[in-house]
Amino acid sequence: MLHVLLPPFARCGQEPILRDWLVRGDRLADAGHGYTRALAAHFRWPSGTLPAGALSREAARGDAGEDTWLCADPAFVQPDMTGARMLACGTLDLTAAEAEALARPLRPLFGDRGFLLELTSPSRWHLRLPRDARPPQFAAPDRVLGDDLLGYLPQDAADAAWRQLFNEAQVLLHQHPVNAERRIRGQMPVNCLWLWGGGRLPAWVKSDVECLYSRDPLARALAQRARVEVGDPADFDPANAPGDVLLDLDPGLDAATHGPLLARALKRHKAMQLAFASGERLRVLRWHRWRIWRHPA
Repeated sequence: MLHVLLPPFARCGQEPILRDWLVRGDRLADAGHGYTRALAAHFRWPSGTLPAGALSREAARGDAGEDTWLCADPAFVQPDMTGARMLACGTLDLTAAEAEALARPLRPLFGDRGFLLELTSPSRWHLRLPRDARPPQFAAPDRVLGDDLLGYLPQDAADAAWRQLFNEAQVLLHQHPVNAERRIRGQMPVNCLWLWGGGRLPAWVKSDVECLYSRDPLARALAQRARVEVGDPADFDPANAPGDVLLDLDPGLDAATHGPLLARALKRHKAMQLAFASGERLRVLRWHRWRIWRHPA
């Protein structure tokens, strides 16, 4: 079977060929919102929530070890009348010099709590925590983007220290001269670090898919740990794809190519399961093309 991860339905559901398949396929029960949740449904690990921090650090640097890790992604938050909305996370095109300058005043803040701030890349940061640390479960950025982030901060009284840490980091970043320079150049400032994906590197990761086509670092990290073959979505060829394939049609690809690509894929695969980042799920079988009485609304 071909499993396909797609952007939110509103972005690609009106592409003509894809829309025809959508009305002829079988609608499944909706799942939770978010790309990361749809991705994680294809992998298994010993226990707990997805340890994205440890997995992505291990894939990038190979030094996750037995420590606990958190992703600490640079983000831009826009205050509004009701709260503050996250408009970008991990996609701010920071240079190495900017990232290092922004991180410099943050290191003592985290260090005083026994945490080490690591710049895995200019746009991908991590927190190394002691092995026995129990960080709260922050939502993945794709779940928070465009929404009021205050509702996603941990609310338990036991997590008050984490909320304080989050706020203190915001204050330091808001005052940073690098952000003043970025505003002058018309670039988004980095005024927040979003902490998420806490946990230790799992002893194993398993998957029922034989090949993953994705550009997403976390997806590739999961596949690497599960010993699943990895390719680029632009190189996906339905004629040569093995049995169970996970195809990640990320937002960076032209949505107009999704429909024709999936139509070709059905000639090779008898069935496709489509998972939209907005939660919609659909199963399409090859014989569904004969459901010509179903028309788009």
